[in-house]
Amino acid sequence: MSVKFGTSGLRGLVTAMTPALITAHVQAFLAACDTGGVLCIGRDLRPSSPRIAQNVIEAARAVGVRVIDCGAVPTPALALAAQAAGGGAVMVTGSHIPADRNGLKFYVRSGEISKADEAAILAHLDRPVPGGPLGPLEQDTAANDRYITRFTDAFGAGALAGQRIGLYAHSAVGRDVLARILGDLGAEVIELGRSESFIPVDTEAVDPAVRDQIKTWVAEHGLHALVSTDGDSDRPLLADETGRVIPGDILGQITARALQAEVVATPISSNSGVTRKGFEDVRLTQIGSPYVIAAMQGGGRVVGYEANGGFLLGFEAMGPAGALAPLVTRDCTLPLLMVLYAGRDGGIAARVAQEPPVVTVADRLQNVEQAKSRVLLDRWQQDPAARAAFLAPLNKEEERLDLTDGLRMILTDGDVIHVRPSGNAPELRLYIETKDTEAAAALLARALTHLRTVLNKSH
Repeated sequence: MSVKFGTSGLRGLVTAMTPALITAHVQAFLAACDTGGVLCIGRDLRPSSPRIAQNVIEAARAVGVRVIDCGAVPTPALALAAQAAGGGAVMVTGSHIPADRNGLKFYVRSGEISKADEAAILAHLDRPVPGGPLGPLEQDTAANDRYITRFTDAFGAGALAGQRIGLYAHSAVGRDVLARILGDLGAEVIELGRSESFIPVDTEAVDPAVRDQIKTWVAEHGLHALVSTDGDSDRPLLADETGRVIPGDILGQITARALQAEVVATPISSNSGVTRKGFEDVRLTQIGSPYVIAAMQGGGRVVGYEANGGFLLGFEAMGPAGALAPLVTRDCTLPLLMVLYAGRDGGIAARVAQEPPVVTVADRLQNVEQAKSRVLLDRWQQDPAARAAFLAPLNKEEERLDLTDGLRMILTDGDVIHVRPSGNAPELRLYIETKDTEAAAALLARALTHLRTVLNKSH
């Protein structure tokens, strides 16, 4: 099936996301999961999203559910709206993947769905759907305003006073919301790169041309920082005053400490420096927000974050000026603001330099079907000699192997090479961890080129 659940929601080609398929999955979700009979709907700015959102609305109303249309909103703003309404939600978005693909993110009353919820949805796909009266349809035009207020109340009107911040707007659904938040906190906002055509921005593997453009913008405009997000605005992108993009997991580490979290849940691909920061418990998971959410269970001062920077708040925390209620879904705004606030005096680069000396970088090979990736990874998992042959041209040797998610090769010199198929797109992802920035960039470039060669030779 070309449409399937990945690391975060249902994804597939737009051509395969037919009204019938959408109806089946939405109605199975409503039958299998706890939404309290209320469903909030949101969407990103890709061309196919309005049509798919309308399909979702019609499918929910057909089974008598009260539907609240929130329009074009960031995914965390939709989650906040659903939390306030005491219902579930469906976000129409393909996140960071190209516009020929789209998807659905599902939320129950307690937040983002789990892997168990995904299994329940799939089990209900072929069950008959009872008829009934058409559910009511309402409009919520204040979802973005409430999301903005969440942060202006928590940080205070002057939190970013004196800061000149660039906003790479591109086609992110949250671009205007983020501009308002930054402005309301006292920053001077310089909008850059706005596009009415959809641009896929992956905050975990930022394209080299985009990195170069960011450096140019920062220098040209004398910026203290530059911010952006992915398409549905739940993953942050932050560059410091030198134009260097700060990895999302570093944003997560800094934010977790600033919020005085005690427990941190994060995927195995995240920077391992988090284990050196003195948290009471660091829970390493498979990659994907459902796994992070599962690891956050148990209460207490718990947070989660991913290598892409999306931050999940599991307890009522305090910002510089007020409280932040829990929001257990990926959020881009909290880590952006927390790191901007932390670097408002001495600079972001200096604040990042205080983190443990561990550097992670990531990239991916695009247009690599998952089946092809699986063949390669299965062979490497079963054959240590094949892994050694891959590592030899890189002058690396394996000490041990971690199979939590993909193949994570921990090397004798302490470096890490982690290879994993994407759960959302036809991509093979590569993660590197080493001791300094230059070494990480060099190893990433060499390993990515070598990985491409190995893939080409294998078929």
